[in-house]
Amino acid sequence: MKIRDMILISLFAALTAVGAFIKIPTPLVPFTLQFLFCAYSGVFLGAKYGLYSQLLYVGIGLAGIPIFTKGGGIHYIYQPTFGYLIGFIFCAFIIGLVTQNLKKITFIKVYIPVVVGLMVVYAIGVPYLYYMFNLTVEDPITFKTAIAWGFTPYIVPDLILSALVAFTSVKVIPILRKHGYIKY
Repeated sequence: MKIRDMILISLFAALTAVGAFIKIPTPLVPFTLQFLFCAYSGVFLGAKYGLYSQLLYVGIGLAGIPIFTKGGGIHYIYQPTFGYLIGFIFCAFIIGLVTQNLKKITFIKVYIPVVVGLMVVYAIGVPYLYYMFNLTVEDPITFKTAIAWGFTPYIVPDLILSALVAFTSVKVIPILRKHGYIKY
C-alpha cells in the first residue's frame, strides 16, 4: 500500500467522522452525513480501500476517540445505532466493488450500487437497533417500531444523498481517471 493510499483512506475516515457531527438531531437516530462520505469512499477508493476507510473510522471510535454521533469507546457497541456503523463498512465495500469495475460512468450505474449499499446499512442497522433497544431498555419495542424509528424518516433524505453521490461521481470520476488518480 502506497502512502497516497493510506492518506486517502485516512481522509475518508476523517470525512465520515466530520459527517457524524453535521447532524440534525432526532429522538433516537440523528440524521447525519456519515452515509454520504461512506458512499464516496466506496466510489472513489474502490472496494478494498473504501472498506479500510470505514474500518479505520469505526476502529478509531471504538478505541475511545469521540468521533461517533454520541461519543466513542468500546461501550459504543451497546448503542442502538451502532449497527449503522457496521453497515457503513459493508456499504463502502459493496459500492466500491461494483463501481470500480465500471468502464463507463453514468448516473444510474453509480446510483444503483449506492442505493444497494444504503439498503445494506439499513439491513444491518435496523435489526441491531431493534435488538439493542430491547436488550437495554425495560420497555421492549416491536420490529415495526424499529423500522418506524430507524428507517422510515431517513430513507428519502438518504436516497437524495445517493443521487447526489451519483451525480457528482459522474462529473468527478472521469477527471480523476484522466489524471491518473483513480486506477480503475
